[in-house]
Amino acid sequence: MKADAGLAPLERRLGYRFKNRDVILTALTHSSPAADRVTYQRQEFLGDRVLGLVIAEMLLAAYPAAPEGDLSRLLAELVRKEACADVAKAVDLGSALRFANGRTPRASLLTTNVLGDACEAVIAAIYEDGGIDAARDFIAAHWRERLSTAALPGRNPKAALQEWAQAQGLDVPSYTIAAKSGPDHEPRFDVEVRVASLAPARGEGKTRREAEQAAAAVLLGREGVWGARS
Repeated sequence: MKADAGLAPLERRLGYRFKNRDVILTALTHSSPAADRVTYQRQEFLGDRVLGLVIAEMLLAAYPAAPEGDLSRLLAELVRKEACADVAKAVDLGSALRFANGRTPRASLLTTNVLGDACEAVIAAIYEDGGIDAARDFIAAHWRERLSTAALPGRNPKAALQEWAQAQGLDVPSYTIAAKSGPDHEPRFDVEVRVASLAPARGEGKTRREAEQAAAAVLLGREGVWGARS
């Protein structure tokens, strides 16, 4: 395995320092290099199982009364490739991936599937190097908010927040667009919700309504309204 120079910035972004650098170097090696090099495919397999286990634990703790079917649907949403790719982007995993030398532009190689697979491989590397607790810490740090905004079937975060605010004698929640990014055909909305003197909460989505729902779910989770019950 080649020298591990340059891993320190990635370790800071991951929030974990590896004792055995070989495991993270393997996790960063895409299957496109020559066949004689070990790639992340086996770690991807393991990381997918570790992620599923930890998310299942988090869901059981957050929704102690939810039926198995609802938990399964939430689990599938939280461990899907797109969610893993988003986490990979958040820690800029793409800049550390190792591809075979070629003429293909690097940016075009960083697809959702590649980033999602690499994220799972990194989870496996953390698990192999530091055990399940280290993997739990990483997953919790990057999936906690996702879990709080993932509503159980039949739940409407905005309606639930308004009902809760009224029950507490608080003003009706107000929503404002904090930021909008992305091209016109694929925008991203960042919405902030405020309820009386409570600290505001923010959520993102592909539409303003989706971002408002996410922001409402974040506030409900932070205030303990959601998560302690199904």
